[in-house]
Amino acid sequence: MSLSLLFAFRKYILLQRMPCCSDDDEGIDIFTHQPSRSAFTSLNDSAMGEDIREMKSPEVLSETPAVVSMDENPESLKSKKLGMYFVESDNRRSPFAGGYTTLGTTPVNIHGKPITDLSKTGGWLAAFFIFGNEMAERMAYFGLSVNMVAFMFYVMHRPFTSSANAVNNFLGISQASSVLGGFLADAYLGRYWTIAIFTTIYLVGLTGITLCATLNVLVPNQDECNQLSLLLGNCEPAKPWQMFYLYTVLYVTGFGAAGIRPCVSSFGADQFDERSRDYNTNLDRFFNLFYLSVTMGAIVAFTAVVYIQMELGWGFAFGALAVAMAISNIVFFVGTPLYRHRMPGGSPLTRVAQVLVAAFRKRNASFDSSEYVGLYELQGKRSAVKGSGKIAHTDDFRCLDKAALRLKEDGTNMSPWYLCTVTQVEEVKILLKLIPIPTCSIMLSVILTEYLTLSVQQAYTLNTHMGRLKLPVTCMPVFPGLSIFLLLSLYYVIFVPLSRRITGHPRGASQLQRVGLGLAISIVSVGWAGVFERYRRNYAIREGYEGSFLSPMPGLSAYWLLIQYCLIGLAEVFSVVGLLEFLYEEAPDAMKSIGSAYAAVAGGLGCFIATILNSIINSLTGNEEKRQTSWLSQNINTGRFDYFYWLLTALSIINFCVFLYAARRYKYRVTDTVETKDLPQR
Repeated sequence: MSLSLLFAFRKYILLQRMPCCSDDDEGIDIFTHQPSRSAFTSLNDSAMGEDIREMKSPEVLSETPAVVSMDENPESLKSKKLGMYFVESDNRRSPFAGGYTTLGTTPVNIHGKPITDLSKTGGWLAAFFIFGNEMAERMAYFGLSVNMVAFMFYVMHRPFTSSANAVNNFLGISQASSVLGGFLADAYLGRYWTIAIFTTIYLVGLTGITLCATLNVLVPNQDECNQLSLLLGNCEPAKPWQMFYLYTVLYVTGFGAAGIRPCVSSFGADQFDERSRDYNTNLDRFFNLFYLSVTMGAIVAFTAVVYIQMELGWGFAFGALAVAMAISNIVFFVGTPLYRHRMPGGSPLTRVAQVLVAAFRKRNASFDSSEYVGLYELQGKRSAVKGSGKIAHTDDFRCLDKAALRLKEDGTNMSPWYLCTVTQVEEVKILLKLIPIPTCSIMLSVILTEYLTLSVQQAYTLNTHMGRLKLPVTCMPVFPGLSIFLLLSLYYVIFVPLSRRITGHPRGASQLQRVGLGLAISIVSVGWAGVFERYRRNYAIREGYEGSFLSPMPGLSAYWLLIQYCLIGLAEVFSVVGLLEFLYEEAPDAMKSIGSAYAAVAGGLGCFIATILNSIINSLTGNEEKRQTSWLSQNINTGRFDYFYWLLTALSIINFCVFLYAARRYKYRVTDTVETKDLPQR
């Protein structure tokens, strides 16, 4: 008892030498687990009969949660609430030894050295080099998306359905495999070198596609292959080795796009100082301008590239994409001296595996056990994760907290496969909490993918004249891009002031509100598509065009499609821009690229699901023996695209309800809200 009183008296003397917190001081609310700029927890022995009060100390940095020293009596901690106290120690025998002093907010140069004068790097000047790179890359990507279906059908003599599925698979693989690029960037290469490597692979793939469209030996014989022969399937089919070559260079291109996609937006956002007062405003404007550059690339692909193809042929069209990609590479490398970099944090998959293994090993440990010492964390401003600041503890997924649970029996066993830090555990929690939101964006990707093929088939049956100007059918997807361009141009002039009055949000709407608004607009878009398709099909049958599904009907304008195009463009800009910003801000410091890859993976899954859905609909609604036409028949006038669109509408409504549930449950990460609060008696 005397030793206990002596210990308590020593703590009491130390506290008397420290300034006490006033009501206005900044501390930490350890029940909401908000991070603190400075915190010190005073522990009085239970024999003193006094409340536990959190004290403020200027010596401890913001990233350090409330802590208790290793020399504290473990018995006095056995009844503490989980996450209330962290045990700090330097005694870690692991690959990261005593931790890293470089925080996630510290920018470095290309050599990994801290940048002393930030005024000479980053900012909007560096961002504009990244915008130029992204614009050219998206031009190449969308140029392939809109032209490859027609190239396979008209040049390689593949059926329209299989051509569309092949392109859908290309789009899906190039997006779903983006997690590989995000992993390499976060783990080993950094975002700059990941972009540099994969953008070169991208250029190699585009060069191979250009050769395929240029050299006669790589395509089947085109003699005596007119439109009627194409419809009847009488044209010479491509040889297996020719298709193998085309698929190889196509997927090499997709692999290059996969490495770039999760890194470019995150690398651009890295150019802004998050300690700046205007950081949130700059970040919001960056993602809007970033998507504007994506849209401009798409507009060029849907107009200029299509025009080149019609006037000069396929070789020049794909060659223009390769030239654009080469220019993109040059622009990106020219900006190298201006870029700010973030240190790669090591393999995020390894850290995730360590948390899961450590939590499983301690699955039977009880938080109320007398063997409980505390939750493990490194001292001071050091972090166990390279390139990352500390992350405050939260009460979500409490089973994972056992990975950081320090027990008396641990002794000197500090292996990260048995004991992880709180920051490492919280990284895994964040990745898990983020999953539902991008998952709900998959349905939007399904609709966009279907529009790329189905709406083009619709346009072939319609009058595309605008006065004396006749627009090519493959130019029709330019209109969603134009609507996006118009919206982003007027975003801060019209949308933000109006929505600010409704929501009270300083930027008009939160990230999740923008995602939800986009999903709601996509429902209206696909619903209207079903209504118009029903009218178009009935008109074709009534006017005698039932068997002429590639003949335009002079009396029905293709510009009725603009309604669904413009609506899906609005849906895309709200959902995708909001999602990119949401994932970047919410993802852990050392996993920003993987966070951005979530959006790309969702887009890729949407492409795959669109292909699977098409196959299911064809098998369920079509029957050759009974001469029953599929909803997605190549002859759109005998098919039932309207039923298919309404099916997508129903699925979109269900998806929207799931999103509302997930968004209401999600809690944004809190980074600067601080308050002081008394702790209950032990």
